[in-house]
Amino acid sequence: MGLFDRLKAGLKKTKDILRTDVRDLFRAGDILDDKLLEEFEGRLIRTDMGVAATERIVSKLREDHGGRTVDVEAIWETVRTELRDLLKGDGTAVWDLSNALSPLAKAESGTTVILVAGVNGAGKTTSIAKIANLLQKNGNRIVLAAGDTFRAAAVEQLTMWSERLGCAIVRKASGSDPAAVAFEGATKAVEMGADYLIVDTAGRLQTQRNLMDELDKIRRVIQKVIPGAPHESLLVLDATTGQNGLSQAKSFSAAVECTGLVLSKLDGTARGGVTVAIRQEMGIPVKYIGVGEGIDDLEIFDAEGFVDALFSK
Repeated sequence: MGLFDRLKAGLKKTKDILRTDVRDLFRAGDILDDKLLEEFEGRLIRTDMGVAATERIVSKLREDHGGRTVDVEAIWETVRTELRDLLKGDGTAVWDLSNALSPLAKAESGTTVILVAGVNGAGKTTSIAKIANLLQKNGNRIVLAAGDTFRAAAVEQLTMWSERLGCAIVRKASGSDPAAVAFEGATKAVEMGADYLIVDTAGRLQTQRNLMDELDKIRRVIQKVIPGAPHESLLVLDATTGQNGLSQAKSFSAAVECTGLVLSKLDGTARGGVTVAIRQEMGIPVKYIGVGEGIDDLEIFDAEGFVDALFSK
């Protein structure tokens, strides 16, 4: 499938709410009154779009179409326009869609370090493998650092991916200091002349202050080897968690100076609207989205394509 078709398939559950269920609210010839707008507001909330974004959309509909005879296509065009504006934010997060690596920052010289954080079960390890695959496809040498030392299964999973991809990995025994793994990974990456070091971190709840402090420690030890690192601090969010993802984004951003998001499992949720809530309330760009379980199922986030896929037939 092409990118647009993959987006359509991945967003199907969210799209069904917006396009199928909501479409029934607006019938040609009816008057767009407050009752209809309130029902529409409830449907938007169901996609976890967030109160602020929902209120902005509904307010714009009331301003442009309230009290008038329903024009279904005009209403949908207003919604599409508002969603595009919300997702673009200040307009700086616009990627070159012909370059799969364009969302990622690059060190001026030497190894680029990508720190990856997220709660348990968010799809963090799989997302790391997808990013590593993307980088390798573009001719880069990769080192992985298995910093999730609290879960032996996480280290084994990342090791499996490193073997499958054919890239180097630094790992230590279960229970080892994650910062030590990050330090050794940075050292190995410099010695090898690697283009990228991707550092995994322990899956953790945003409420665990000691573990959040540990993330900050990892940042500091990497900088001893590679000044200016990490160049990217990506937070992997599970789209199925909906609004809880917003709380995660705020906490993790404070700990690791989050530069971007990877939204995973977008293909399995009716809560894809959380993308809008996070973009508006946090100002953190969504850089990639996971639209399937395969190693290649990672796409650059494109506001135009996202909205078009949501409203496609």
